[in-house]
Amino acid sequence: MTEGTTSAAAEGDTLTRLEQEGEIAADYLEGLLDIADLDGDIDMDVEADRAAVSIISDSGGRDLQKLVGRDGEVLEALQELTRLAVHRETGDRSRLMLDIAGFRAQKREELSELGAKTAAEVKSSGEPVKMDPMTPFERKVVHDAVKAAGLRSESEGEEPQRFVVVLPA
Repeated sequence: MTEGTTSAAAEGDTLTRLEQEGEIAADYLEGLLDIADLDGDIDMDVEADRAAVSIISDSGGRDLQKLVGRDGEVLEALQELTRLAVHRETGDRSRLMLDIAGFRAQKREELSELGAKTAAEVKSSGEPVKMDPMTPFERKVVHDAVKAAGLRSESEGEEPQRFVVVLPA
């Protein structure tokens, strides 16, 4: 086998594993929706080397807001439970991302804008900016936006008060 063939086989194995994670998560979440008597469709994908599962609704997702909770707290908990369900089946730690009713997609967009705006502020002032505490997901989105703006950032503090510091070039 050549190196290119080995690399392609490894990518195929990774994709297969992530698709399996998505299927296990979808089964778990379908059971949860049945128990809660909520309507929702499950969408699976692979994004940035992670399984991504979304629960969407044709009816505008009002019922699904219960699964998002205030500031996404319930969504975070459901994501961890879903990751545990995947772990139980596969024996491997999962980095699966869960979105419900587009909450995480909307949050990603808002945080990307905030990260870019903060980077612009740091570029003009030359001073570092400490941001408010964020979840790991939120910090990752901000770090990506700051990097895209040509600056660097670091996370500081201890959970749940961990925050991003945007640094000048």
